[in-house]
Amino acid sequence: MTTATVAPPNGAAPLDLARGFLTGGVIGASLAAFVVGCTLGKVPLIVAGPALLAAYALLFRLAGAPRRAREGALAPLTALALIDGRELRTVPETDVPVRFDLTVVPDLAPAFRIRITQDVHVSELGDHRPGTVLVVRYPPDRPWLLRIVRRPTPEWEDRAAGAVLEPASGPVVVADRQDGCAWSLTALLGVLLGAAAVVLLMRAELFGKDTEAPAARPVTSSSTITSTFSVTATVTSSTTGTVAFGPGRSVLDRGVLREAVESLTGGGDGRQALTVVVREQLLTVVFAPEGVSDPAFDPRSLPFDRVPALVEEARTTLGVDGPRTWQLSAERLAGALTIRIGVAGAGGSASLEADGLGTVVRRSPAR
Repeated sequence: MTTATVAPPNGAAPLDLARGFLTGGVIGASLAAFVVGCTLGKVPLIVAGPALLAAYALLFRLAGAPRRAREGALAPLTALALIDGRELRTVPETDVPVRFDLTVVPDLAPAFRIRITQDVHVSELGDHRPGTVLVVRYPPDRPWLLRIVRRPTPEWEDRAAGAVLEPASGPVVVADRQDGCAWSLTALLGVLLGAAAVVLLMRAELFGKDTEAPAARPVTSSSTITSTFSVTATVTSSTTGTVAFGPGRSVLDRGVLREAVESLTGGGDGRQALTVVVREQLLTVVFAPEGVSDPAFDPRSLPFDRVPALVEEARTTLGVDGPRTWQLSAERLAGALTIRIGVAGAGGSASLEADGLGTVVRRSPAR
């Protein structure tokens, strides 16, 4: 009997490792983008994570379409095979994994020996003893994908029943591909690097409070004072201090307004202010000249914790449709500290007033 040697792919090829790394990177980046988006409340990131994964899956599918078409154009071959040996694994299941050593005898090709593992129902184990002739099917260009036909056609069933085959000589080729741990490690590395890339790109927003430089104390010159607050730009003259907040930060964020005021007053006893004006990303303090104590006030005495609630109340309860802008001003012209918040939008403008404790004392709704 003429025999041939089948050489199935053994181990993960470099192209397979590259695909595994790329797949892992996409999965890691997609999951990290989704988690970071949920953490920061950024809808584009939340959507981008699943969208990237779906787009990669579609491209992967399209890239493999020509190969699948070529493989599908080749009709599988059917042949007889002799069971040279078998090894059963004892498992409490209906289908038992069985490792078969087979001698495959194609009609128009040399015989070859191959080892495969296939599940067999416990009721059919008696029909798969060593020395039994079976019907098998495999792609002509990939015989290592050989499978035993469980329900052959009557013609092949009759051929198998009357066939007498002898074991082929030569080594048994193991058809079960052994990728080892190389592919898994490469894919895991891709997952970790993909996730790390997203976290590094968003580190400024994720760890903003940790990565921001501490506020520098003002440096005094002959006529102006220049200082830096966090990632903001601050320019202070002898009578006016301004803090402009960078993108992604709002004066309504917890603790931001208090820190900004303290950066202008020096954090200690500080200077007295005549007026404090606050907008979404801008703080302006007009300081009192030297020796003027009335009607000045300490800007650190503002009810900082009440400011976000007061702004929200002015935007939602004064009848302004689609409010676009708001402004808070604090001054002590009439003896007591007065906080005035005005809002403006398509539906007109309105305002409310609060005292030094943040309690609303007057409303002027839109007309």
